Amino acid sequence: MNDVPVRSVAGHGDAAPRASDGVGYGGRYGRLFPDLPDRDPGPEALAALVALIEQATERATENETIPAAYTYLGQFIDHDITFDPVSRLERRNDPAAIRNFRTPRFDLDSVYGTGPADQPYLYDWSGPDSGVRLLIGRSDGVADLPRNTEGRALTGDARNDEHLLISQLHLLMLQFHNRVVDELRERMPWPDRWELFDEAQRVVRWLYQWVVVHDFLERVAGRELTRTVLQPAGDDGLPVTHLRWYMRRGQPEIPVEFSAAAFRFGHSMVRAEYLLRSGGPAVPLFERPGGGDHLGGFRPLPAALAVDWSFMFSEFPSMRIDRRLSAPVLRLPPDGASLPALNLARGLALGLPCGPDVARAIGLEPLTTSELLLDEAHAPGLSPAVRDALERATPLWYYVLCEARSAFGSGGLHLGPIGGRIVAEVLVGLLRADPRSYLRQWPAWTPDRSGLPGIDEHFGMLELVRFTRGT
Repeated sequence: MNDVPVRSVAGHGDAAPRASDGVGYGGRYGRLFPDLPDRDPGPEALAALVALIEQATERATENETIPAAYTYLGQFIDHDITFDPVSRLERRNDPAAIRNFRTPRFDLDSVYGTGPADQPYLYDWSGPDSGVRLLIGRSDGVADLPRNTEGRALTGDARNDEHLLISQLHLLMLQFHNRVVDELRERMPWPDRWELFDEAQRVVRWLYQWVVVHDFLERVAGRELTRTVLQPAGDDGLPVTHLRWYMRRGQPEIPVEFSAAAFRFGHSMVRAEYLLRSGGPAVPLFERPGGGDHLGGFRPLPAALAVDWSFMFSEFPSMRIDRRLSAPVLRLPPDGASLPALNLARGLALGLPCGPDVARAIGLEPLTTSELLLDEAHAPGLSPAVRDALERATPLWYYVLCEARSAFGSGGLHLGPIGGRIVAEVLVGLLRADPRSYLRQWPAWTPDRSGLPGIDEHFGMLELVRFTRGT
C-alpha cells in the first residue's frame, strides 16, 4: 500500500473514525517574549496612527512574487489553527486564559471537523465509499460548499464562508480530499472503508503541511529565513528545526505576537478588486453601494464568480506587504469598522510588546523614524509628543508592516527579519509539536513518497490545483 513507517488507524469496521485522532482538541494562547513589557503609546498616538494609515497618499504596489491566492491561503491557515470567539477588546486579556477553539495543528479540522461520526453532515454517505468522501454541494450549476436550506455553508469553521474566495479555497480542499480517495481506491482494494478514510486523510494532511512550510512560508517569510528555521534535509535525509523563541511548554500554544500582530501581515496584501480568471472582469471584494457583482460571502456561489485557481496561484499578483492598505479593509462591512483600528486595539488589549523592544530582544537595531514612516515627510503635522510616543512604543503589527518595506525587509516582497522570524518559528514549531505531522512521524518524508501521480518534492498549491483537477 505504502512505505510509511508509522501509521495510525483511527477506526475500523462500521464505526466511523474521529478526524481529531484523539490527540486532543483546542488549546491556549501564550507569548513568545514573556519578559518584554507591554507598551501603550496612548490613545492620542494610536488615533493618530490609525489616521496616518487610513489617509496614506502613497500608492499601494503589486507584489509579482506572491500571487493573490496566497493572501487567502494565509487566511485559511489561520482559520485552521486559531479561533477565539469570546474575548473582548474592552478589557485587558491574559493570553493564557483565552481558549483557542481550533486545534493548534495543521490537521485541517476546519475541513474534517471532528470526523464522520461526530459531524456526519460534512460527509457524503452515498455510494460504496459511504462516509469516506467529503460532501460537495452545487449552486448555480457549479460546485460549491454544501449548504443548508438558508444558503449557509456546512463546514467545520463558519469563517470559511465569509467571502467567496475563502469559501472556494475551502471547496478546493474538499475536492482535493476526494481526489486522493479516488487515487487510493484505484491503487488497491480497501475492504475496510475507514482504513481508506484514515489513509486519505493522512496523505491530505501531510501534503497540506508540506505546502504550509515549503510553499506558503518560503514565499511570505523568504526562503533564506525559512531555511534557517527549518533546515533542509542533509546527508542523513533528515531536516533540522532551529527554534530560538518558540518554546513548547506542554501542549503547543499560539503566541499572541503571532496571532495578533505578525500573522496579520496578510491584511496589507488584500486587493480592492480581483480578476478571477485570465481576461475576466475585475470583481470588488465587498459589495459596493451601487450594487453589482462582489465577493461577499455567506451565500451560494454564483457561476460567474467561480475562481480559476491555476490563474490565481500563478499569474495574478497580491499587493506588497506594507502599511498601505486597500480601501475595502479600511471600512469593513457591515458597519464600516476600520481594520487598522481593530488590529491596534487587539494588540493593546493583549498587552503585546512593542516593535522596538522585540527588535532589541532578537538582536536588531530598531527601525528609524523615517523607516517607520513617522517622519515629517510621511506624517506631517504630528506633534513631537505623539511622534516620540509612536517611535518608542510602535505597535508590533504596524512595525512588522514597516519592516517588510524597509531596507531590513525586501521592499514589501516578503516579511522582514522580525515578522518573518515570528511567523516561521510558529508555523514550523506547530508542525514540530504535532505528534501526527510528517515532521514527527517521518521526518525524511517528501511528497513524491505519497505515491500519487504527478506529485514530487516541488509540490505546492499550483500542483495541488492541477492534481485535484486531473490536469
